[in-house]
Amino acid sequence: MHFENSQEIEKLFMSHLSEEKNLFGSSQNGLPLRIENLAIVNRQIPKYIGEFWTSKQRQASRIHEISYRACFKPQLPRFFVEILSKIGDVIYDPFSGRGTTVIEAALLHRNIAANDINPLSRILTEARLVIPDPDKIKNRLAEIPFLENTRADIDLSMFYHPKTESEIVSLKNYLSLKSDNGREDEIDKWIRMVATNRLTGHSSGFFSVYTLPPNQAVTPEKQRKINELKNQVPEYRDSRKIIMRKTLSLVSNLSATQIAGLLAARSKAKIFTMPATNVYGLNDESVQLTVTSPPFLDVVHYSKDNWLRCWFNSVDIEAISKNITMVKGISEWSRIMGLVFGDLFRITKKNGWVAFEVGEVRRGSIKLEEHIVPLGLSAGFECGGVIINEQRFTKTSNIWGISNNLNGTNSNRIVLFHKT
Repeated sequence: MHFENSQEIEKLFMSHLSEEKNLFGSSQNGLPLRIENLAIVNRQIPKYIGEFWTSKQRQASRIHEISYRACFKPQLPRFFVEILSKIGDVIYDPFSGRGTTVIEAALLHRNIAANDINPLSRILTEARLVIPDPDKIKNRLAEIPFLENTRADIDLSMFYHPKTESEIVSLKNYLSLKSDNGREDEIDKWIRMVATNRLTGHSSGFFSVYTLPPNQAVTPEKQRKINELKNQVPEYRDSRKIIMRKTLSLVSNLSATQIAGLLAARSKAKIFTMPATNVYGLNDESVQLTVTSPPFLDVVHYSKDNWLRCWFNSVDIEAISKNITMVKGISEWSRIMGLVFGDLFRITKKNGWVAFEVGEVRRGSIKLEEHIVPLGLSAGFECGGVIINEQRFTKTSNIWGISNNLNGTNSNRIVLFHKT
C-alpha cells in the first residue's frame, strides 16, 4: 500500500469503517468522525477523531485475557493490522508487554516479531502461540510433585495459605529444574504462563487472598494492611484447579483455524529480549507494520508491579529495573524514543507503517504525540496523522470508574507513520 497524501489515508479509514456496520457511526454510543489539524514542526498534521474500535463492538479472543500493566486492547492492533497489512506480512512490537499485538496478528495469519527488555514478556507471549491439549495439561499437573510444608525463600504468608504456598513453591522448583536442564516443553511453558498470571488477584480464580487486580502486585507490607482492613486470612486455593480453569477460559473461543494460525506464526516468530533501540536480530526492511505502546515516562512501575511474577520465574528484578525505560523527564524520554524510531525506520519496509500509541500522560498536561511526531519525521518517516479513538461509556461503565475523560469518554492516541 502506498499513499500520497492524507486524503488517501482518510479514504482508507472510511472504506474500512463503512464495511463494519457496528464499528463506526451507527452504534448507539458511536462518536461521529471529526478531522482536525495539529500544527507541529511547521506542518499541519491531520487528526482523525472518532470511535474506531471498542470492546463491545467486536468480541476479542479470550486468549488475550492475560493481565499486564498499561496494555492496550486487542481491537487496537487488529484495526491497523487489517487495513495496513496482508496475510503473511511481518507485524512487530518493540515494547511487546503481554504480547497483544503479535498474538492478534498471528490470529489474523500474519508473521510476527516481538521484543521486550522484560523477560516476563516472552513468558507471557510465547506460550500462547502453541495451544496444548487441555487433557495433556491436566495430566502434566498431576505428575508434578507438590511437596508439603515447602516454603518460599521470602515471606509470602500475607498472600497465601501455607498449603497453597507449598504448591506454588513446588511448581516453581519443578519449572526451574526443567528450564535449567533445557527440558521445558510447550506444556510446561503453558503452565508457567498461566501460573504467572494467577499469583495474585481479587477473586477466587487466583492463588492469593483478596488483593489488588492481577496486573500489579502490592508489597507484603501493603498486603498486610489490606488483610487487616478486610479482616481476612489467606484460605487454601487449589492451584491445579485454578490453572485448569484459566486454561479452559483462555482457549474457550479459539477456532481450529485460529489455533493453526497461532502455530504457523510461532514457526517463523522472532522474539527478542533486548533494548528496543537496536533490535539487531531483525533484518533491514523486513517489517510491514509496527503497532506498539512504549513506556510512558514514570507513570507505570513495571518492575515493582511484577516483583512476585519475577520471583516465581527466577527473574532478576534488579536487572529489569535498570533496563526498563522509566525516566521522569520528557527530554530524556524523547532521546530514547528517537533511537527507537531510528531502528524502526531501518527495519520497516518501503511503504510500511508504524502505529505508535502514546496515550495521555499526567491528566493530559503532556501530549506525547507532540513530541513523537518530530521524532518520527527526523528518523525519515512521513506522518500519516494522529488517530484518536474515543469510546463513550455508559452509566454502568462509569460505576466501575472506567471513564477517565472529562466528557465521559476514554481515548487512545496513536501517531501513524509511513515509510515512503
